[in-house]
Amino acid sequence: MFKIIIENELRAILYSPKFVATFATCSLLMLLSVFVGIQEYRASVRQYEASLSLADQQLQEASSYSGVNMRTYRAPDPMQVFVSGVQNDIGRFSDINASEALKLTNSVYSDDPIFAIFRFIDFTFIVQVVLSLFAILFTFDAINGERERGTLKLIFSNAVSRAEYVLSKSIGAWLGLLAPLAIPVLLSLMLVSLFKIQLQPEHWMRLAILLAAAVLFFTFFVFLGVLISTLTRHSSVSFMLLLVSWVALVLIVPRAAVMAAGQIVPVPSIAEIEGREDGFAKSQWRTYEQQLAKRWQQRNGEMAGLSPADRQAYRDEHLWQWMEQDDAARTEIQEEINAFRTKLNEDLRNRKAELQRSAFTLSRLSPASAFQLTAMNLAGTNIDLKSRYEDSMASYRSELIAYGRRKQKESGTTGGIRITIDSEAGLNISTGRDKGTLDFSDMPRFQPPRRSLAQATAPAVVDLGLLALYSLLALAGAFVRFLRYDVR
Repeated sequence: MFKIIIENELRAILYSPKFVATFATCSLLMLLSVFVGIQEYRASVRQYEASLSLADQQLQEASSYSGVNMRTYRAPDPMQVFVSGVQNDIGRFSDINASEALKLTNSVYSDDPIFAIFRFIDFTFIVQVVLSLFAILFTFDAINGERERGTLKLIFSNAVSRAEYVLSKSIGAWLGLLAPLAIPVLLSLMLVSLFKIQLQPEHWMRLAILLAAAVLFFTFFVFLGVLISTLTRHSSVSFMLLLVSWVALVLIVPRAAVMAAGQIVPVPSIAEIEGREDGFAKSQWRTYEQQLAKRWQQRNGEMAGLSPADRQAYRDEHLWQWMEQDDAARTEIQEEINAFRTKLNEDLRNRKAELQRSAFTLSRLSPASAFQLTAMNLAGTNIDLKSRYEDSMASYRSELIAYGRRKQKESGTTGGIRITIDSEAGLNISTGRDKGTLDFSDMPRFQPPRRSLAQATAPAVVDLGLLALYSLLALAGAFVRFLRYDVR
């Protein structure tokens, strides 16, 4: 009898207009989203390669090792085809030098704000919104619909237990919803292969876990539909309750969690942080200017009493030494400013991390949030993407500054500017090197941060466990409730 009920439920779903609508919608949306994702990824790869070439050309025009300004870029990842996450929201590159703060700028949404309004449709959106709605449509009348049609009483005139009936109805609806997901997914993977998107074995493993999370997610809504159907006598009431539950779980709870966490953990704004950075920098540069004025007063005092010719000779003899002293003092001030900036940014990141932990903990009360966090962690497009790149860029900046100082010392130049006035040659401004004459062949190159499969899946384990727990609780609730359900 168990097998017969599953077959009848599955046959009723496959032959219904609901299945045709579900299959057509999922296929169209999934293939379209993957196709658009592939085009966006290929465009990102072309832009990334062109940007690297442009950065190399600009490097060849540098005239001083100390003034090297590198621009580093975020490398595109093929997993963004399926899960866009925050990769369109954060910046795509940052300038790397000794004086400016690291900051990823020029995001996709800042360049094309219209996409920020309507956002992109990806696999996560289809599963989270579309497939969960269809799960409600398939199961809102799983139990009370049979009672309204009078077939429930006839079924229990046979030798079938209530637990067996609930389980068979749930499995039948689950199988009916699995087909509209499985076939479009296979077609989408074929599309990825057709366009020759290079997926490594690690990417395939992530996709497999992502699909398992998607199955767990819509399993919860299938079981939730069966549970609500056992709690009500009329299918119209269960449909309304499920629709309200869907709105709360998918749309309200994740956003309310972020708002609540923002009240619990206050975080200073970017404007406040930049104001403190600017105030400290101005104070340090004022100190530097005062010390510079004192040094020149002392130097002028050393030349007091000398004839104009001796004064000029003394200045020419000690000019580069003075420039080295001034440059060392300027470098020390810049390092203090950078250290203060780093401390402020580190404090800000710690507060943001605390805010994120609070927000994610509260939002995990919703299976939709647990699924979305799982998807972004697996794809590497989670909220930590920005900090991973900025950490790597900070390490690279330290290497680049150390490299510039070493090469500057080896070449025998200080990186300062020397201005001379000659009656015949006129004004001459020299930096010690002509443009294009520097050798950057041994310069360190920026390496994008990489996440191993273990690092990507470790944060997703908790969310996968929560999805499984929510599904089991919904199924157990349906079992318990149906034991006392009046089948008449």
